[in-house]
Amino acid sequence: MITKNFVEELRWRGMLHDMMPETEDALNTAMTSGYIGFDPTADSLHVGSLAQIMTLLHFQRAGHKPFVLIGGATGMVGDPSGKSQERNLLDEATLNKNVEGIKNQLLKFLNFSTGENKAELVNNYDWFKQFSYLDFIRDAGKHITVDFYYLWKQHQVKLQMGGSDQWGNITTGTEFIRRKDGGKAYALTTQLIKKADGTKFGKSESGNIWLDKSKTSPYSFYQFWLNTSDEDAKSYIRIFTLLDRETITALEEEHFSAPHLRVLQKALAKDVTIRVHSEEDYLTAIEASEILFGKGTSEALAKIDEATFLSVFEGVPTFSIDAALLQSGIILEDLLVVHTTIFPSKGEARKNVAAGAVSMNKNKMIDQAALIQQNDLINHKYLLLQKGKKNYFLVVIA
Repeated sequence: MITKNFVEELRWRGMLHDMMPETEDALNTAMTSGYIGFDPTADSLHVGSLAQIMTLLHFQRAGHKPFVLIGGATGMVGDPSGKSQERNLLDEATLNKNVEGIKNQLLKFLNFSTGENKAELVNNYDWFKQFSYLDFIRDAGKHITVDFYYLWKQHQVKLQMGGSDQWGNITTGTEFIRRKDGGKAYALTTQLIKKADGTKFGKSESGNIWLDKSKTSPYSFYQFWLNTSDEDAKSYIRIFTLLDRETITALEEEHFSAPHLRVLQKALAKDVTIRVHSEEDYLTAIEASEILFGKGTSEALAKIDEATFLSVFEGVPTFSIDAALLQSGIILEDLLVVHTTIFPSKGEARKNVAAGAVSMNKNKMIDQAALIQQNDLINHKYLLLQKGKKNYFLVVIA
């Protein structure tokens, strides 16, 4: 049962790029099956795939039936040119692991379990593995694509969706269906996600922003969205959240009356972090953010897990010292000058400690002769030293 106009939902959110004639009418007439393809090049998707995931989510919420096509056959072939770093040849065990990882992520967005329009995951390896070389040349080689035809024939899938750069491939698929069986199929593309400054969406200085928390911590994920520009936040809150038009308009009015409070960015980061990870991960990210920006407590610091801790303090100057030194304890003054180079001299270290400008693990240090021992470590391995308000240093016990 159709519950809303899917195309209109994409349109007001600024997601719609193009569609074949009659597509909107067909979608408003009856429940339709449609699909989007994903490459299983890793066991996790990244935020570059998020717009397509949201497209499928809107499709299902509108009452239609989403199919997720995993390009298993493509993954096993890899990139024939050898140019792509992201499409290397995969063996079957790796491919299966990647497919499972992707499905587990999609379960957070799509309903695969109940209802007439429950989502289905299909893998093109399942039908390509039955092709002989001659079959492939005869049926696929001259027509370029057979995935859409197979889904149309076997699962009554009438719509293929994808990014605007896929328009040619998708319309070729609809033409294949028409020529081979006289069938009717449709195409719809969404806008490619761009940043206002022209740089590529979905990457940070350290690389891809993954949906898997073991690859990108929830803290780093949250910060990625929080650091969005005002112009991008206005666009992204429509594309990457399910907030309705009235809520978004109210958030925009509140944001632009006091941009320094970053209302849009906070709402965006909260919504996406909770959907991709969990509310608990979102709250941990908030707590970790406060630690970095001066409001956090030693109790909050002690609570965060190692991955989050390392994400928060990624890039700060780091020193390594031998664990044996801690057995008898290290005097603070020696830690600051002898075992690290946080201060150039003991005199300078004493002066800063006396002035209350030195903290360890978010506690002010008032005695330069304080003994640092094993029980002072965070996660049994780290000391966090701070000079002034903004200068952090990490000591790793090796």
